[in-house]
Amino acid sequence: MRLLRILPLYGLLVVGCSNLNVFPVSEDARLGAELDQQIRSNPREYPILQNEPARQYVQGIVDQILRSPEIRYRGRFAYRVTLLHDDRTINAFCTPGGYIYVYTGLLKFLDNEATLAAVLAHEIAHAERRHATERMTKALGAQLLMEIVLGRRPERSAELAANLFAGLALLANSRSDEAEADQYSFRYLQSTPWYPGALLFFFEKLSQQRASRLPALDRLLSTHPLPEDRIAAMKRLIEQAKLPKPTEATLRSAAYQRFLAQLP
Repeated sequence: MRLLRILPLYGLLVVGCSNLNVFPVSEDARLGAELDQQIRSNPREYPILQNEPARQYVQGIVDQILRSPEIRYRGRFAYRVTLLHDDRTINAFCTPGGYIYVYTGLLKFLDNEATLAAVLAHEIAHAERRHATERMTKALGAQLLMEIVLGRRPERSAELAANLFAGLALLANSRSDEAEADQYSFRYLQSTPWYPGALLFFFEKLSQQRASRLPALDRLLSTHPLPEDRIAAMKRLIEQAKLPKPTEATLRSAAYQRFLAQLP
C-alpha cells in the first residue's frame, strides 16, 4: 500500500498497463529547457538560422496544430520553433517540454506545407505523449526506480538524464514511439486546414530515396526508423477516415515554394 500512496506524487501514468512514466510533467519541461540551453550554447553543432520571417512561418504552423482538441500540454510546454541552418541534415526533433528544432535540409526536402505540418505534428506528439521521460522510466529499472521514488538514490536520476542527453540519445525513439507519434500526427491535423495523411508523402519520398545512402538520410533514419509498416499504417488511417484526395487547398504547395524562396 505504501507504493500506491507514493507513486502518484511523482506523476505515475499507466495506460493500458504498459506505458509507465514516473516523472511529473514539470520534469519534461525542465529537461527540455536544459537541453534547449545546451543546444543554443553549441552553435558549431547546431547552427541556428537567423531568419525570423522563416521561423515565424514554421511557428505559425505549429501554433495552428496546437489548437487541436487532442493537445494536452498547450500552455505548459514551450512549443517554440528554432530553425537550424544545415542543408545536409534532413531531420527535425522535439525535446521533452516542446522545444522544436527543424533543419533547413528537411525544409528543402519537403514538397508542400501539409507535409511539413504532418512532420511537425509528429514531433509535437513525441512531447505530448512524453516519450522521452517514459523511456527514462524504463531505463531506470524497477529496483532503482523504487529507490529514486523513495528518495534513497536521487543522484541516479540526474545521472541518467545526463547520459541520455549525450548526442541527443534522449530523443532516439523506439518503433512503438514512432508509430504512436504517426497516429497522433494524423489526429492533430484532422482539426487543421491541412491534409491529415500528409505524413505518407514524407514516408514515400524517404522510401524512394533511401537507396541513395545519403548521409543526411542515414542520420534521420537513425532517430526515426522507417519500417514499411509505418507506410501501411498511415494508408490504413487515410482509408478508415475516408479522406478525399488532397487538393492544392489542403496541400498548399505554392505557398510552401514561396516560403522556401526565403531560405538561404
